[in-house]
Amino acid sequence: MNARPTPPILFLIFLLTCLCRPLQADEGLANHVVVRKSDRKLYLMRDNEILREFDIALGLMPEGPKVQEGDFRTPEGSYHLTNRRINSDFFMAIQISYPSAEDVEIAKALKVKPGSYIMIHGQPEQPKKPRDYYASYDWTDGCIAVSNAAMVDIWQLTTINTPITITP
Repeated sequence: MNARPTPPILFLIFLLTCLCRPLQADEGLANHVVVRKSDRKLYLMRDNEILREFDIALGLMPEGPKVQEGDFRTPEGSYHLTNRRINSDFFMAIQISYPSAEDVEIAKALKVKPGSYIMIHGQPEQPKKPRDYYASYDWTDGCIAVSNAAMVDIWQLTTINTPITITP
């Protein structure tokens, strides 16, 4: 008698297949990510066309650009995607290249630390609030949070060094 894999096992197999598959430049990948903080939207773009659109949550103090560590703001400006993390406090995470040289200079002039480790990530692995809270409020320390399903799409449709523009 053959045992059938349980649904969580099937999801894990699917996820590992997606994560381990090499990305090809001609597969319709996004060549730009745009975040509009005021609209609470993240757009995956290819040649000025929207491939996907996702709802987002921002830092607890979403108005204005990030200036210093601990200000709970999400940066504004032009960056690129850097590291990818599967092991995180959140469901998958892709690091953004904040702080830029300009961000460092601004922080230096203010005699503060600019902060770091700004990510696009999914939901907390160990939620401390009800699930609907994370879909309804800005709750991060300055990162850009999306649903776990959205995070899988973002992971699959971007590569390291994809540019990201974050607007007010």
